[in-house]
Amino acid sequence: MAEAREPRQAARWLAAHAALERRRLALAVAAGVLATLATLAQLLLLARFVGALLVEEAPLATLLPLAIAMLGLVVLRSLALFAQERQGLAASLALRRRVRGELLDHLARLGPAGLAARHTGALASQLVEQVEALDGYVARYRPQLVLALLQPLAVLAVVAWLDWLAALFLLLSAPLIPLFMALVGMGAERLNREQFVAVSRLSGHFIDRVRAVATLQLFGRTREATAEVHAAADDYRRRSLRTLRLAFLSSAVLEFFASVAIAVVAIYVGFGLLGYITYGPSPQLTLASGLAVLLLAPEFFQPLRVLSQHYHDRAAALGAADGLVALLDEDPDALRGSAEAAPPAPAGRLVVLEGACVDYPGRGRVLGPLDLALAPGEVVAVTAPSGGGKSTLLALLAGFLGPAEGRRCTAPGLRFAWMDQRPLLVKGSLADNLRLAAPDADDASLVEALERAGLAELLTRLPEGLATAVGERGAGLSGGQAQRLALARVFLSDAPLVLLDEPTASLDADSEAVVVAALRRLAEEGRCLVIATHHPALMALADRRLALDASPGEGA
Repeated sequence: MAEAREPRQAARWLAAHAALERRRLALAVAAGVLATLATLAQLLLLARFVGALLVEEAPLATLLPLAIAMLGLVVLRSLALFAQERQGLAASLALRRRVRGELLDHLARLGPAGLAARHTGALASQLVEQVEALDGYVARYRPQLVLALLQPLAVLAVVAWLDWLAALFLLLSAPLIPLFMALVGMGAERLNREQFVAVSRLSGHFIDRVRAVATLQLFGRTREATAEVHAAADDYRRRSLRTLRLAFLSSAVLEFFASVAIAVVAIYVGFGLLGYITYGPSPQLTLASGLAVLLLAPEFFQPLRVLSQHYHDRAAALGAADGLVALLDEDPDALRGSAEAAPPAPAGRLVVLEGACVDYPGRGRVLGPLDLALAPGEVVAVTAPSGGGKSTLLALLAGFLGPAEGRRCTAPGLRFAWMDQRPLLVKGSLADNLRLAAPDADDASLVEALERAGLAELLTRLPEGLATAVGERGAGLSGGQAQRLALARVFLSDAPLVLLDEPTASLDADSEAVVVAALRRLAEEGRCLVIATHHPALMALADRRLALDASPGEGA
C-alpha cells in the first residue's frame, strides 16, 4: 500500500505548489484561449477568401480587407502564444525557486547528522536535476491541461455551427485519445521514477570513484572502476531509451486516432460536396463551409497533441517529485531527541548536559547518561574506544543531535565553531575559504587569522597571496596546511565554543606541533575547546579529560 500511496502524495505536493502560481497560470490559459480564437477566425476568413476567389470569382481587390484581417490575426496569435509561454515560464521559475529554497531549508534542519546516510552526489542530483524536471509540468502541462478542454470545445462549437454532422464525428473520436494517453502515461510515470533513482545512483557512484582515484591508482584498480562507471552509465542509457520508446508509442497512438478521425471528416465533406450524402446538413455544404470544416478538424486535435507531448513532462515531474517528497518527509526531529525543552544554561556556563542520552534509529542508545558542564576558557579532551561516542558527543554539544533523555542547556545565543580531521575546503581562493566563517572580514583580518594559525610563512611564499586558488577538498595544500587553514577560520569566527574532532589526525610531528600551539592560543583567548582525540600532545593541552566507555550508560 505504501507504494500505491506515494504517487498520489507526489501529485498532491505538485498540485499544491502549482496552486500558488494560480495567477500566472490563469494568464497563460487566457493567452492560450485568445490564440485559439485568433486561429479560428483566421481559418474561417481563409475559407471565405478561397470560396469567394474560386466560386464567386470575386476580384482580388475586393478580397484585400480579408487578407489584411488574416495578417492581423496572425500577429495577434503570435503575441498571444508569446504571452502564454512567458507566463508559463515565469510560473515555473517561481515554483522551482520556491521548491529549491524549501529543500535547502529542510536540509539545514536535518543537519549533518540527519544527512550522514545520504550521498552528496544524490543530494546534488535532487537539488538540480529533479527540481529542473518540474519545469515542463508547470510551464507547459498545467496550462495545456485546461486548454485541452477549452480549445476543442471552441473548435467543436464553430464546426457544429457550420455542420453539426461533422462535429458529431469529431466528438465521437475525442474520448479515445485521452484514454490511450492515460494508459501509456501510467507506464511512463513509473519509468521516470526509476530513471531518477538511476541517475542519483550514477551521480554518487561517479563522485565516489573520482574522489578515490588516487587510492584506485595505488592499488591498480582503475580499470575495474572505469568498467563499473561504464556499466552504471549504460544502465541509465537503457532506462532513458525505454522512456523514449514509450513516449514514441504514446505519440503514435495519438496520431493514429487523430488521422483516422480527420480522414472520416474529409470523406464526409468530399462526398457531401459531390452530392452523395443527402442526410442532415450535407446538402447545404459549400466550398467555403466544407473547407472551413477541413481546416478546423486538425485544430480540434491539436490541443490534445500538445497535451500528449507535455504529458511526459507530467510523468517526469511526478517521478522527480516522488524523490523530493521522500526527502522532505524525513523528520528533522528524528535525531533531535524527545526530551522536553531545557532552560538556558546557568551563568558562567556555555553548555550543560544533565543525564543526557542519545539514541540512533535502529541502533538504540549510543551515548549516556552523561553529565557535563563547559565553562569559557577551559579545554576538555574527550577519549573513547572506536565507536565509543566521541563524535556523537560533539554533535550533541553542537545541537546537531538532541538528547532522547535528560537535558541539554545552552547559553543564550551560543555560537560554536566546528573542525574535524577533514575540514571543508571549497574550490576558490584562500580568501573565499576563510570568508566562509566571516563573510564581511577585510583582507587585514584574513591575513591576521592566517598568521595566528601558523600560515604566515606560506602566505609570503604565495605570489598571489590571498587570491591563491585552492582546489576542492584542499587540493594544492598539504594536510597540515589544510588543517591550519581551517584553524584560521576558527580564529575568524570568534565563537566562544570550539568543537574539534581529531584535528591532528594524519599530520606529521611538525604540523601537529603548529596546530597544538594554535589551539593553545585559542584557549588563552578565553574560548572553550572540546577536543575528541587520542593524541598525547592534545590531551596534555587539556585542563580535564572526559573518558567515554564503548558501552552506553557506563562511561563519563
